[in-house]
Amino acid sequence: MTRFSRSLAAIALACFAAMSAAQTSDLQEIGKLLRSGQHTQALERINQYLAGRPKDAQGRFLKGLILTEQNKAAEAIDILTSLTRDYPELPEPYNNLAVLYASQGQYEKARQSLEQSIRTHPAYATAYENLGDVYSKLASQAYDKALQLDSANTTAQTKLALMRDLVSSGTRPPKPGAAAIASTRAPEPAKAAAPTVLAQAAAKAAPIAAVTADVKPAATKSAPAAEAKNGIAGTEEVLKTVTAWAKAWSAKDVGAYLAFYGPAFKTPNGEARPAWEAERRRRITAPKSIEVLVQSPKASINANSATVSFRQSYRSDTLKVSGSKTLTLVRSNGKWLIQQERSGS
Repeated sequence: MTRFSRSLAAIALACFAAMSAAQTSDLQEIGKLLRSGQHTQALERINQYLAGRPKDAQGRFLKGLILTEQNKAAEAIDILTSLTRDYPELPEPYNNLAVLYASQGQYEKARQSLEQSIRTHPAYATAYENLGDVYSKLASQAYDKALQLDSANTTAQTKLALMRDLVSSGTRPPKPGAAAIASTRAPEPAKAAAPTVLAQAAAKAAPIAAVTADVKPAATKSAPAAEAKNGIAGTEEVLKTVTAWAKAWSAKDVGAYLAFYGPAFKTPNGEARPAWEAERRRRITAPKSIEVLVQSPKASINANSATVSFRQSYRSDTLKVSGSKTLTLVRSNGKWLIQQERSGS
């Protein structure tokens, strides 16, 4: 849904143009550590980098992203807020502040940050789209409040239903205490990327919450009845199914991906199966590339049904989200097929 900005404001280019090759190389290496999930090492390296360059805008921005990935929202907010004070002409720190505020349900603060981002860079398309997401959430809250005060208000009921349809098709507010927020690398001279405002909420609520092509199953906890009846081999078979499902998703093989869903699959929003499949096909084929990860999967089996819970992350050329997911599978004709999927559970 949300696209990444592909250009910086002219003033931002001026700020970063003077960076030496050594500085750029250092930040690129730190960025690689961040993207590979080595957050502690990335934080140590960026602190070393900033020790000699305490005012470096790109380094500070990158530190804010690292802290965000470490679920240290308060520290990340402090870093990005100070960055907006020292470099008020840069739009990206305001946008990332909005991501953090939205993940905490502080949509009014998110709105203010996005409007400031747009004021600094009127052509910043990502901020406009993110602002639309925030306005949608604020509108939904307002209609809900109106119905609390007047439950017979049919106009408000209709509007609230429309807003909920809009929100559920893209993003929803994060649950209290939501931790991780999708984010992108620090601004670079040639291009800048910015995270979707409600990316974490999308990971927890959207039907397309993501998985991995490179699954490394964690040791599953013992479920006495299931393990006694089906054994370790049954658990491995279920996890192999999830792995193959993830690989089909990453390969953008829509036919293979949809084949993992059984005929009794319960669509997330109760829509007709053909409509759901058409929407999934659009979401899978639209990005140029998709990378799907499944982390720490845990499976339990009871006769011909299984439940697999895991941490998932999804990255494409336009979006990065992460969150938890649970799949319910049933065994049919020798195959495990998905009967239901839930995000944020």
